[in-house]
Amino acid sequence: MNQYPTWKYVLIVVLLAIGILYALPNLYGEDPAVQVSAGRNAVTGDTVQALLKSKLADAGIAIKSMEETDRGLLVRFNGTEDQLAAADLFKDVLGPDYTVALNLAPSTPAWLQAINAQPMYLGLDLRGGVHFLMDVDMDAAIQNAVRRYSTDLRTVLRKAKVRYVSIREVGDKLVIKFRSTEDRDKGSDLIHNEYRDLQLKQLDKGEGAVLEVALSEKEAREIRKLALQQNITTLRNRVNELGVAEPIIQQQGERRVVVQLPGVQDTATAKRILGATATLEYRAVDTKHDVQAARNGKIPPGSKLYKDRNGRYYLLKNRSIATGDQIVNARSGFSHDGGTPQVSVTLDGKGGRKMLEFTKKNVGKPMAVLFIENKSTTRTVNGKPVISYHKVEEIISVATIRGVFSRQFQTTGLDSPQEAHELALLLRSGALAAPIRIVEERTIGPSLGAENIEQGFMSVIIGFILVLVFMGLYYKVFGLIADLALTMNLVLVVALLSMLQATLTMPGIAGIVLTVGMAVDANVLIFERIREELRNGNTPQASIHAGYAKAFSTIADANVTTLIAAIVLFSFGTGPIKGFAVTLSLGIITSMFTAIMGTRALINLMYGGRRLQRLPV
Repeated sequence: MNQYPTWKYVLIVVLLAIGILYALPNLYGEDPAVQVSAGRNAVTGDTVQALLKSKLADAGIAIKSMEETDRGLLVRFNGTEDQLAAADLFKDVLGPDYTVALNLAPSTPAWLQAINAQPMYLGLDLRGGVHFLMDVDMDAAIQNAVRRYSTDLRTVLRKAKVRYVSIREVGDKLVIKFRSTEDRDKGSDLIHNEYRDLQLKQLDKGEGAVLEVALSEKEAREIRKLALQQNITTLRNRVNELGVAEPIIQQQGERRVVVQLPGVQDTATAKRILGATATLEYRAVDTKHDVQAARNGKIPPGSKLYKDRNGRYYLLKNRSIATGDQIVNARSGFSHDGGTPQVSVTLDGKGGRKMLEFTKKNVGKPMAVLFIENKSTTRTVNGKPVISYHKVEEIISVATIRGVFSRQFQTTGLDSPQEAHELALLLRSGALAAPIRIVEERTIGPSLGAENIEQGFMSVIIGFILVLVFMGLYYKVFGLIADLALTMNLVLVVALLSMLQATLTMPGIAGIVLTVGMAVDANVLIFERIREELRNGNTPQASIHAGYAKAFSTIADANVTTLIAAIVLFSFGTGPIKGFAVTLSLGIITSMFTAIMGTRALINLMYGGRRLQRLPV
């Protein structure tokens, strides 16, 4: 009686060994580090490493290691003071072509990394992370809407055969000049019937038949609201693509968004991806006019001069064939012919129809892919950071249309697989309704959470020790067995948090402390039942069997109901509430395993199949 088959012992030992292995990385800590990522026209090779090592040696800053990773150059330091000094030095030496960001790099040994054993993430309140405050350019949102109306009104007037001279954007309004007052009246009625949210005003000031079109206040408010909501959704999609656990993305005021990335591992990539507003536009190449004349200032109406990455100039039509907001999917890969990086693009229905219509009429003619990105540059003026913004527009590809296509096609001409990957990420996560600017950036270091870590750690240790002492004194040898199971329960919780790469916060630590108390509940029920069976005159072996068998239903009921409550908390809670629910759920699952199977296996090994007169319980 009271003996497990061999496979059960093997299963328990294997699970405990895996738990210990994946919990180990949390003992090695993290090194203060600086992440250096190269821009499009820069590299982080041996030359850059030699330069940085030389500058660090001149400044008397010691480094722990310098290594090239798939995300750039990672330089580890022995302390935060060296880390901060080196970050300032790198920014001065490398210039704007490189992104320099503070980081915390796990010091996990290579043999653990080989089995993908990583430490669990710590939240902003414990470890720190990155905090961004982003401002949505509402003026640009209005301008984008006015530009869309300009294109739509041209189409509407042309189809209705209403004669007009020009449609100009003047601030946040459109000024339409007609050939006659009759055309203006006809166009005014047409626009009023088609677009109820536009305000029309006829102008007669010596300019001929002119109609001024403006957005109503209600329409402008709705555009601003939708722009903010779409940007929040897009930022959330980008954060999900980065794989950040438990991010906080929320609205602040009428035009700002707060983004917090707790436990982020690559702040350089996060800053570049979140701050980027890159998109693509597909445009026709103007082959009827001379490029050299355009470079001399004679740019034909309806076209604009652009330069590609090799320095060649092209004239492109102002009207786009398809834009980034019409892209529903994008995947990076390599072309079949030359093995060069490419992005496979899928358009929505509207974009696909426009592309199909264009390619039908222009087989054999060139089409350009225009890359547009809003960049920010921070300079220190009079001791204060000053942020300036500029738009980068460059042609990444000019190709001849070989056949008719619509929704699905490939974009080539990219510099590297990394650029193709990031461009696909940006396009896939959705276009921004309006440009965003990072107006505040804080990298929250671990020193701010050191007190929280110490207090949280002490709360777990004190609660753990008190439970161990009580169980050992009250239940003797059986209590010590329960203590060993409780220890393994903590190890398994940490291992699962590490394997899931969950983010541990202060509420999460509270969940672990609660788990420590709940984990011995099952053993208390079992041991009290064994005592009751012994008092009723049962043999020790029968008492052990009855204790585990009869207490199981009560233990299962209690833990399942608590697990349901934790699942509800996770489903409807946000941020810290979810962190508490995660650790509580994992603790319930592991405590059921250790308190029932774990202790039973040890008791079976020690007392199973033996003739016993009494039990030390």
